[in-house]
Amino acid sequence: MYNKILTIQDISCVGQCSLTVALPILSAARNEVVILPSALLSTHTMGFKNFTCLDLTNEMEKIINHRKEEHIKFDALYTGYLGNDGQVEAAIKTLPLLKDNAIKIIDPAMADFGVLYPAFDSDYVEKIKKLCLIGDVILPNITEACFLTGTKYQEKHDENYIMSLLKSLRNIGFKKIVLKGANITNNKIRMYIYDKDITYYEHEKIEKTFHGTGDVFASSFVAKYLETNDLYESTKFAGDFTLKAIKETLDDPNHWYGVKFEKCLSLLNEGK
Repeated sequence: MYNKILTIQDISCVGQCSLTVALPILSAARNEVVILPSALLSTHTMGFKNFTCLDLTNEMEKIINHRKEEHIKFDALYTGYLGNDGQVEAAIKTLPLLKDNAIKIIDPAMADFGVLYPAFDSDYVEKIKKLCLIGDVILPNITEACFLTGTKYQEKHDENYIMSLLKSLRNIGFKKIVLKGANITNNKIRMYIYDKDITYYEHEKIEKTFHGTGDVFASSFVAKYLETNDLYESTKFAGDFTLKAIKETLDDPNHWYGVKFEKCLSLLNEGK
Protein backbone atom coordinates (compact mmCIF):
# COMPACT_ATOMS: atom_id res chain seq x y z
CA MET A 1 0.00 0.00 0.00
CA TYR A 2 1.39 3.39 -1.01
CA ASN A 3 1.07 6.14 1.61
CA LYS A 4 2.15 9.75 1.83
CA ILE A 5 3.55 10.14 5.36
CA LEU A 6 4.33 13.36 7.21
CA THR A 7 7.02 12.80 9.84
CA ILE A 8 8.13 15.46 12.32
CA GLN A 9 11.57 15.01 13.91
CA ASP A 10 15.01 16.58 14.02
CA ILE A 11 17.81 15.98 11.54
CA SER A 12 20.95 14.72 13.26
CA CYS A 13 23.46 14.76 10.42
CA VAL A 14 25.71 12.12 12.02
CA GLY A 15 24.24 9.37 14.14
CA GLN A 16 21.54 6.98 12.95
CA CYS A 17 18.44 8.45 14.58
CA SER A 18 15.41 10.65 13.99
CA LEU A 19 14.90 11.64 10.33
CA THR A 20 18.03 9.88 9.06
CA VAL A 21 16.35 6.68 10.26
CA ALA A 22 12.71 7.47 9.44
CA LEU A 23 13.34 8.52 5.83
CA PRO A 24 15.13 5.38 4.60
CA ILE A 25 13.00 2.91 6.58
CA LEU A 26 9.66 4.34 5.51
CA SER A 27 10.87 4.84 1.95
CA ALA A 28 12.16 1.26 1.74
CA ALA A 29 8.62 0.17 2.64
CA ARG A 30 7.46 1.98 -0.52
CA ASN A 31 5.95 5.04 1.08
CA GLU A 32 6.36 8.67 0.10
CA VAL A 33 7.93 10.46 3.06
CA VAL A 34 7.55 14.20 3.60
CA ILE A 35 9.48 15.75 6.47
CA LEU A 36 8.85 18.63 8.83
CA PRO A 37 12.28 19.12 10.46
CA SER A 38 12.28 20.50 13.99
CA ALA A 39 16.03 21.14 14.30
CA LEU A 40 19.29 20.61 12.45
CA LEU A 41 22.16 19.11 14.47
CA SER A 42 25.71 18.42 13.36
CA THR A 43 25.54 15.09 15.25
CA HIS A 44 23.19 13.57 17.78
CA THR A 45 23.73 14.59 21.38
CA MET A 46 25.00 11.35 22.94
CA GLY A 47 28.75 10.88 23.01
CA PHE A 48 29.69 13.68 20.62
CA LYS A 49 31.26 16.88 21.94
CA ASN A 50 30.59 20.45 20.82
CA PHE A 51 27.73 19.53 18.49
CA THR A 52 25.85 22.37 16.80
CA CYS A 53 22.08 22.80 16.79
CA LEU A 54 19.86 25.07 14.70
CA ASP A 55 16.37 25.31 16.24
CA LEU A 56 13.74 25.35 13.48
CA THR A 57 10.68 25.97 15.66
CA ASN A 58 9.89 29.32 14.04
CA GLU A 59 10.31 27.86 10.55
CA MET A 60 7.96 24.94 11.24
CA GLU A 61 4.80 27.08 11.24
CA LYS A 62 5.85 28.75 7.98
CA ILE A 63 6.29 25.32 6.38
CA ILE A 64 2.90 24.17 7.69
CA ASN A 65 1.17 27.28 6.35
CA HIS A 66 2.79 26.89 2.95
CA ARG A 67 1.59 23.30 2.70
CA LYS A 68 -1.94 24.44 3.59
CA GLU A 69 -1.77 26.97 0.75
CA GLU A 70 -0.66 24.20 -1.61
CA HIS A 71 -3.46 21.87 -0.37
CA ILE A 72 -0.98 19.08 0.36
CA LYS A 73 -2.65 16.25 2.27
CA PHE A 74 -1.20 13.23 4.07
CA ASP A 75 -2.33 9.68 4.77
CA ALA A 76 -0.40 9.43 8.02
CA LEU A 77 1.38 11.47 10.69
CA TYR A 78 4.37 10.12 12.60
CA THR A 79 6.08 12.25 15.24
CA GLY A 80 9.35 11.52 17.01
CA TYR A 81 11.60 13.67 19.20
CA LEU A 82 10.31 17.24 19.55
CA GLY A 83 12.69 19.55 21.35
CA ASN A 84 10.40 22.08 23.04
CA ASP A 85 6.80 23.11 23.73
CA GLY A 86 6.61 25.15 20.52
CA GLN A 87 7.52 22.15 18.40
CA VAL A 88 4.80 20.06 20.05
CA GLU A 89 2.29 22.84 19.31
CA ALA A 90 3.52 22.93 15.71
CA ALA A 91 2.91 19.18 15.43
CA ILE A 92 -0.68 19.70 16.60
CA LYS A 93 -1.10 22.45 13.98
CA THR A 94 -0.39 19.94 11.20
CA LEU A 95 -3.76 18.22 11.77
CA PRO A 96 -5.50 20.22 9.00
CA LEU A 97 -2.94 18.73 6.59
CA LEU A 98 -4.18 15.21 7.27
CA LYS A 99 -6.85 13.36 5.33
CA ASP A 100 -9.98 12.47 7.27
CA ASN A 101 -8.93 8.83 7.73
CA ALA A 102 -5.23 9.56 8.32
CA ILE A 103 -3.43 7.40 10.87
CA LYS A 104 -1.58 9.33 13.60
CA ILE A 105 1.30 7.56 15.38
CA ILE A 106 3.03 9.39 18.22
CA ASP A 107 6.36 8.42 19.76
CA PRO A 108 6.55 10.56 22.94
CA ALA A 109 10.35 10.59 22.89
CA MET A 110 11.15 12.50 26.07
CA ALA A 111 12.65 10.19 28.70
CA ASP A 112 14.51 6.98 29.49
CA PHE A 113 16.05 5.13 32.45
CA GLY A 114 13.64 6.84 34.87
CA VAL A 115 14.42 10.48 33.99
CA LEU A 116 13.34 13.11 31.49
CA TYR A 117 15.82 14.20 28.85
CA PRO A 118 17.68 17.33 30.07
CA ALA A 119 15.71 19.83 27.95
CA PHE A 120 12.31 18.81 29.36
CA ASP A 121 10.20 19.49 32.45
CA SER A 122 6.69 18.78 33.75
CA ASP A 123 5.14 21.42 31.47
CA TYR A 124 6.60 19.60 28.46
CA VAL A 125 5.10 16.33 29.68
CA GLU A 126 1.65 17.96 29.67
CA LYS A 127 2.21 19.21 26.11
CA ILE A 128 3.24 15.77 24.90
CA LYS A 129 0.24 14.25 26.67
CA LYS A 130 -2.00 16.57 24.64
CA LEU A 131 -0.32 15.39 21.42
CA CYS A 132 -0.60 11.72 22.44
CA LEU A 133 -4.34 12.11 23.01
CA ILE A 134 -4.67 13.06 19.35
CA GLY A 135 -2.79 9.94 18.26
CA ASP A 136 -4.34 6.67 17.11
CA VAL A 137 -1.29 4.77 18.39
CA ILE A 138 1.32 5.83 20.96
CA LEU A 139 4.73 4.19 21.41
CA PRO A 140 6.06 5.06 24.89
CA ASN A 141 8.85 3.28 26.71
CA ILE A 142 8.39 2.45 30.39
CA THR A 143 9.83 5.76 31.61
CA GLU A 144 7.69 7.82 29.25
CA ALA A 145 4.59 5.89 30.29
CA CYS A 146 5.41 6.68 33.93
CA PHE A 147 5.67 10.41 33.24
CA LEU A 148 2.47 10.38 31.17
CA THR A 149 0.55 8.70 34.00
CA GLY A 150 2.30 10.09 37.08
CA THR A 151 3.47 6.60 38.05
CA LYS A 152 6.64 6.07 40.08
CA TYR A 153 9.34 4.53 37.89
CA GLN A 154 10.66 1.07 38.79
CA GLU A 155 13.77 -0.37 37.16
CA LYS A 156 12.51 -3.92 37.72
CA HIS A 157 9.08 -4.73 36.35
CA ASP A 158 6.55 -7.42 37.12
CA GLU A 159 3.21 -8.19 35.50
CA ASN A 160 1.18 -6.26 38.08
CA TYR A 161 3.28 -3.13 37.55
CA ILE A 162 2.96 -3.33 33.75
CA MET A 163 -0.79 -4.03 33.86
CA SER A 164 -1.32 -1.06 36.18
CA LEU A 165 0.75 1.18 33.89
CA LEU A 166 -1.16 0.10 30.79
CA LYS A 167 -4.54 0.60 32.43
CA SER A 168 -3.49 4.04 33.66
CA LEU A 169 -2.55 4.98 30.09
CA ARG A 170 -5.91 3.77 28.79
CA ASN A 171 -7.80 5.61 31.56
CA ILE A 172 -6.23 8.89 30.45
CA GLY A 173 -7.77 8.33 27.02
CA PHE A 174 -4.96 7.00 24.86
CA LYS A 175 -6.37 4.71 22.18
CA LYS A 176 -3.90 2.03 21.07
CA ILE A 177 -0.72 1.57 23.07
CA VAL A 178 2.58 -0.18 22.41
CA LEU A 179 4.65 -0.14 25.60
CA LYS A 180 8.33 -0.77 24.93
CA GLY A 181 11.16 -2.08 27.08
CA ALA A 182 9.55 -4.17 29.82
CA ASN A 183 12.10 -6.21 31.79
CA ILE A 184 10.02 -9.09 33.15
CA THR A 185 12.75 -11.73 32.83
CA ASN A 186 16.53 -11.37 32.82
CA ASN A 187 17.21 -12.42 29.23
CA LYS A 188 14.11 -11.14 27.38
CA ILE A 189 12.68 -7.76 26.50
CA ARG A 190 8.92 -7.39 26.14
CA MET A 191 6.71 -5.03 24.18
CA TYR A 192 3.12 -4.89 25.46
CA ILE A 193 0.24 -4.17 23.10
CA TYR A 194 -3.03 -2.73 24.38
CA ASP A 195 -5.87 -2.54 21.89
CA LYS A 196 -9.09 -4.33 22.83
CA ASP A 197 -7.04 -6.76 24.94
CA ILE A 198 -3.50 -6.78 26.35
CA THR A 199 -0.93 -9.01 24.67
CA TYR A 200 2.84 -8.94 24.42
CA TYR A 201 5.72 -9.92 22.20
CA GLU A 202 9.18 -10.68 23.57
CA HIS A 203 12.58 -11.39 22.11
CA GLU A 204 16.20 -11.80 23.15
CA LYS A 205 17.60 -8.97 25.26
CA ILE A 206 20.93 -7.44 24.20
CA GLU A 207 22.70 -5.91 27.18
CA LYS A 208 24.64 -3.32 25.20
CA THR A 209 22.85 0.02 24.67
CA PHE A 210 22.89 1.78 21.30
CA HIS A 211 21.63 5.26 20.44
CA GLY A 212 18.69 5.53 18.01
CA THR A 213 17.13 2.09 18.51
CA GLY A 214 13.89 3.71 19.66
CA ASP A 215 13.71 5.54 16.33
CA VAL A 216 14.48 2.34 14.42
CA PHE A 217 11.69 0.56 16.30
CA ALA A 218 9.18 3.37 15.80
CA SER A 219 9.94 3.85 12.10
CA SER A 220 9.76 0.14 11.28
CA PHE A 221 6.56 -0.12 13.34
CA VAL A 222 4.98 2.72 11.34
CA ALA A 223 6.03 1.10 8.07
CA LYS A 224 4.44 -2.24 8.98
CA TYR A 225 1.34 -0.78 10.64
CA LEU A 226 0.46 1.32 7.60
CA GLU A 227 0.71 -1.86 5.53
CA THR A 228 -1.20 -4.25 7.81
CA ASN A 229 -3.20 -2.21 10.36
CA ASP A 230 -2.27 -5.02 12.78
CA LEU A 231 -0.87 -3.81 16.09
CA TYR A 232 0.65 -7.13 17.20
CA GLU A 233 2.25 -8.00 13.84
CA SER A 234 3.66 -4.49 13.53
CA THR A 235 5.13 -4.66 17.04
CA LYS A 236 6.66 -8.09 16.34
CA PHE A 237 8.15 -6.88 13.06
CA ALA A 238 9.59 -3.72 14.63
CA GLY A 239 11.06 -5.64 17.57
CA ASP A 240 12.70 -8.21 15.29
CA PHE A 241 13.91 -5.54 12.86
CA THR A 242 15.53 -3.55 15.67
CA LEU A 243 17.11 -6.66 17.19
CA LYS A 244 18.61 -7.63 13.83
CA ALA A 245 19.98 -4.11 13.35
CA ILE A 246 21.65 -4.31 16.76
CA LYS A 247 23.18 -7.70 15.96
CA GLU A 248 24.51 -6.34 12.67
CA THR A 249 26.41 -3.73 14.71
CA LEU A 250 27.77 -5.73 17.64
CA ASP A 251 30.97 -6.85 15.90
CA ASP A 252 32.05 -3.27 15.06
CA PRO A 253 33.39 -1.47 18.18
CA ASN A 254 33.92 1.73 16.20
CA HIS A 255 30.23 1.97 15.35
CA TRP A 256 29.10 3.11 18.82
CA TYR A 257 26.80 5.95 17.74
CA GLY A 258 23.92 3.98 16.19
CA VAL A 259 22.92 0.67 14.63
CA LYS A 260 23.45 -0.57 11.08
CA PHE A 261 19.77 -0.70 10.19
CA GLU A 262 20.64 -0.23 6.51
CA LYS A 263 21.64 -3.91 6.36
CA CYS A 264 18.05 -4.83 7.28
CA LEU A 265 16.11 -2.66 4.84
CA SER A 266 15.38 -5.57 2.50
CA LEU A 267 13.10 -6.99 5.23
CA LEU A 268 10.65 -4.16 4.54
CA ASN A 269 10.00 -5.47 1.03
CA GLU A 270 9.81 -9.20 1.65
CA GLY A 271 6.78 -10.70 -0.01
CA LYS A 272 5.93 -7.55 -1.95
